[in-house]
Amino acid sequence: MGGQVYHFTPDFLNLLVDTIPKLCKSKKDVLIFFSSAGVSQKTLADISEQLQKDPSSINKYEIARRTLVRLNEAGEDALRERREIVKRVTEFEDFSRCWDNDQILAMGLVAKVREIVNVKDYFTRMQQVIESNLQEDRKKRQAEEQARVDALKSKRQKREKIKFELIKLYQETNPQKRGKELESILNIFFESENILVRESFTITGENNEGIIQQIDGAIEVNNHLYLVEMKWCKEALSPGDVAQHMMRIFLRSDARGIFISESGYTDAAIIDIKKALSQKLIVLFTLKEFVLLLEGNDSFESLLRTKVEAVQLDGKLVY
Repeated sequence: MGGQVYHFTPDFLNLLVDTIPKLCKSKKDVLIFFSSAGVSQKTLADISEQLQKDPSSINKYEIARRTLVRLNEAGEDALRERREIVKRVTEFEDFSRCWDNDQILAMGLVAKVREIVNVKDYFTRMQQVIESNLQEDRKKRQAEEQARVDALKSKRQKREKIKFELIKLYQETNPQKRGKELESILNIFFESENILVRESFTITGENNEGIIQQIDGAIEVNNHLYLVEMKWCKEALSPGDVAQHMMRIFLRSDARGIFISESGYTDAAIIDIKKALSQKLIVLFTLKEFVLLLEGNDSFESLLRTKVEAVQLDGKLVY
C-alpha cells in the first residue's frame, strides 16, 4: 500500500490473497469479484480460459494471487483497480455469501484488512497534516521574509530621502530656513529609526556671529533619556558653545547628553565635556556621521551604543 505508486506491500498482498477467496464460494465468483472491481478482461483472460478448460488446475487462491500480482506489477496504471479491490474488501458485510465454515475466518481477515487500511489511512492523514503544516510554515516564513525585505527596502528609501535632504542643507545660505529644515529632518530621522522622540527637535536660539542655528530635543533609547543639542556653527564648538546644553543635562537628574555639531569641537570644549563625564554620560556626534550612517545599514541605536561603551569603559569621546 505504501510508496509513491501505491503498490501493495508483500504482506498486504498475501493478506488479500487469503481474504478474497474466503469471500467467494466459487472460483468463478473470484473472477466476478475482480471483474466487478474494474479489472479488465484482458488481465483475467488467460485465467478464465484455464478455468474453463481445466477447473481443477487452478484454485481460488491461485486466481487471487495471479490477478493481484499482475495488478501490482502494472504500477500506477492499475492504481484505480487496486484501490477498488481494497475498498470492496473493507466494505464487505454480507458474510452469508461465504461458505458456512469460512464465515468466522472471513470476518477476521476482513477486520485485519480494515485495521491495516485504517492505520495506513491514519498515517496518510498524519502525513497530509504534516505536509500542510510544513506548507503553512513555508508560506509564513516566506511572508515574514518578504515583509522583512519590504521593511528594509522602505527603510532604505526613507534613509536615502533623509540623506538627500540633509546634504541639501549645505547649499542653503539662509540660517533660519536651514534651521527649520534641519529641525524637521532630525524629527523624521529619529522616528524612522524607531527612536522615541520625547521632546521634538525645535529651534531654541540663534547667534548671527557664533551659533548660526541651535536645535534642542530629547529622545529615549533603551529606557535612557538623552537631551540632544544640534549646532550648526561657522567654527568648531568652544567651551561657551557647549556650556548651556551641559547645564540642561545637569539640571535633569535622569538625563544623559548628546551633542551634534556640524563643525566639530575645539580641544577646550572636549576638555570641559570630559570633566563632566564623572557625573554625566555625554556622547558626541558630527553631522557627517549622520550622513555616513544613512549611507550604510547600521542603526542609530548601534552607533550610540558604541559611543556609550567607549565613554563607560575607557572614558573616551568618540566622534
